[in-house]
Amino acid sequence: MWTGVLPAVTTKFKDDDSLDHDEMLRCFQIQMDAGVDGLIACGSLGEGPMLSQDERIEVFRLCKQVSGAKPALLTVAEASTRDACALAKKAARAGADGLMVVPSTIYHTDPRETVAALKAVAAAGDLPVMVYSNRLAYRVDVTVEIMEALADDPRFVAVKESSDDIRRSTDIINRFGDRFDLLTGVDNLAFEALAVGAVGWVAGVGLAFPHETVAIWRLVRAQRYDEALRIYRWFRPLLDLDVSTFLVQNIKLAEHLAIGSNERVRAPRLPLAGARRAQVEQTIRAALACRPALPAFA
Repeated sequence: MWTGVLPAVTTKFKDDDSLDHDEMLRCFQIQMDAGVDGLIACGSLGEGPMLSQDERIEVFRLCKQVSGAKPALLTVAEASTRDACALAKKAARAGADGLMVVPSTIYHTDPRETVAALKAVAAAGDLPVMVYSNRLAYRVDVTVEIMEALADDPRFVAVKESSDDIRRSTDIINRFGDRFDLLTGVDNLAFEALAVGAVGWVAGVGLAFPHETVAIWRLVRAQRYDEALRIYRWFRPLLDLDVSTFLVQNIKLAEHLAIGSNERVRAPRLPLAGARRAQVEQTIRAALACRPALPAFA
């Protein structure tokens, strides 16, 4: 159902901390013009937990306005299953093509609770669901065994695999074949995951460098691995910026330098400063200075 590059977009703010609709529309259109295959609103990178549910629906509607016939998904990441179900229903009413669902971000569910919570959200929204499995950030591991317990519900169609263990991708394919669309959610494991069978990439740093992200995906799909790997090796220092406590600030700085956006974040986050900012900026500027020529692809 969902393949290719689906960036997890950032949320843009004005100086007064309100949503910047015009800047989001501009940035989302940059993604679509580069050839991405859909948009995902209000994930970790989109500062979803810092937004009210109404704000998340606003951001989603902007994604849907720009994505057109391509899918626009809303992330559901709530502390309580009740609130997650309420947001799933709102997403369905707003016309979401699907949900990316995170287990509770506060209480670390055991496997039985994880299955129950995910099934409740899927039933509430009655939309296709991509399970977001990120044991490092959220401390709940959606294992192969848990996916087995979800497989009988056709609403679960995909998994964003962010366990940071590349072996998990092969384990999922070996167990389920093509039952679930497997998308990688770790930027600096993207080539590795695509090479072993992932069918998509939920991209982060690609917000600042969408053409390179799309090129890697399309070249791998065409089995032009050497060309894809050349771009990926250039990209790697940038992709490492996604795997950080400061991924939001890192990637917003990259968007600022590469596509002229702003760095505003919602408190308690603050934009990067001092030595950390200098280091990240050096990485981005070094990559911009030697940006590779992209080969032609279909």
